[in-house]
Amino acid sequence: MKKMNRAVMGCWMAIALMVGSLGAQDKPISASDLLKDPAVTAAIDAAKANEAQAIEDDIRFCEVPAPSFMETARGELLKQTFQQLGLQNVRVDGAGNVLGDRPGAAATPHVVLAAHLDTVFPQGTDVRVTREGAILHGPGIADDCRGLAVLVGVVRALKQANVRTPGSITFVADVGEEGLGDLRGMKQLFNETMKGQIDRFVSIDGSGLGITNVAVGSHRYRVTFKGPGGHSFGAFGLANPIDALGRAIAKIADFQVPKLPKTTFNVGRIGGGTSVNSIPFEGWMEVDMRSSDPASLASVDASFHKAVDAAVIEENERWGSPRMITVTKDLVGDRPAGSTPDESPIVQTAIAVTRALGFAANLGEGSTDANVPMSLKIPAITIGAGGRGTGAHALGETFDTTDSWLGTERALLLTIALAQR
Repeated sequence: MKKMNRAVMGCWMAIALMVGSLGAQDKPISASDLLKDPAVTAAIDAAKANEAQAIEDDIRFCEVPAPSFMETARGELLKQTFQQLGLQNVRVDGAGNVLGDRPGAAATPHVVLAAHLDTVFPQGTDVRVTREGAILHGPGIADDCRGLAVLVGVVRALKQANVRTPGSITFVADVGEEGLGDLRGMKQLFNETMKGQIDRFVSIDGSGLGITNVAVGSHRYRVTFKGPGGHSFGAFGLANPIDALGRAIAKIADFQVPKLPKTTFNVGRIGGGTSVNSIPFEGWMEVDMRSSDPASLASVDASFHKAVDAAVIEENERWGSPRMITVTKDLVGDRPAGSTPDESPIVQTAIAVTRALGFAANLGEGSTDANVPMSLKIPAITIGAGGRGTGAHALGETFDTTDSWLGTERALLLTIALAQR
């Protein structure tokens, strides 16, 4: 207990230095002022004491299927939980995000703490969770059911300790973070539901205690090549959509991209055709391109368009049939790139909290809900939810709950710090 108290004292001393730089309107609150509030230390204790409940929440959330675009049932469970824990104005917005407010003494600063509802697994996946000692096994158990459990854990600790914050906090269980969900929940939140109302944003995603302050942007396309099709022998000589597809893939495979900033490309799925003895009338592929640098992403995107267009021309010329093969390039995913500077107050506050708890504060990059606010220049980061996860996006995903309470505690301390004036 003494060791814990020393960590807490160090944490609040570090946080007090950061709170003063968060754009204060009044005199910055000091560490001694914060530590005089017994509710703060009670919340800290509650975050650890409630970890068994957080683990149960992780399991019960995870066992409700929530593929992207089908998050309603899990969202309803989070809505009920928000209501049970006393959040105000609990509501569901136009995209399906579930929101609940915890008003502070003033409307600002307005902090949003979020975790995503959806998973990559299709409807019909067995989402039952099994336990093996401290290890939980189940699709989505870490990404992001653990984030949802921590989100609820912060609400519970604040309520139990009756913590009052100068600023207001909105808790969000959001839709559409994964895959072709294309951050639709965040786009709705920042462009409509809470447009102009969010001062600081924190997403809880995955496991560990990392801090993501660089947003990896991505462009995703479904490319469809079409032609007349016909019998493989009788109509031989027609231009072939799948041949055009192959030409495009070969060109993409030869792209040269920078290592720094890391820029990537991938043809992830292909399909088409009718039978082995038919010239296909259609062939398609799905392509993913990523970079944390908007200019690099734009460059590889331009190369992609040139490669596809050239493949169509070459296939038509090969068979002397101009315009026989056509192509459509549908943008099915557009995640903005961006960053929150290392020296920014929100990043430095997260670093101070993490280090005070005795851990290295590692900054990184990723594609998360924070991409949207970062692209809008709103102070934003993503934090891990504690514990240790393996096999994200795989049926064999696991979450090691050993000392996982640290993730809840870190999220709680960070939320309180960011809600200071």
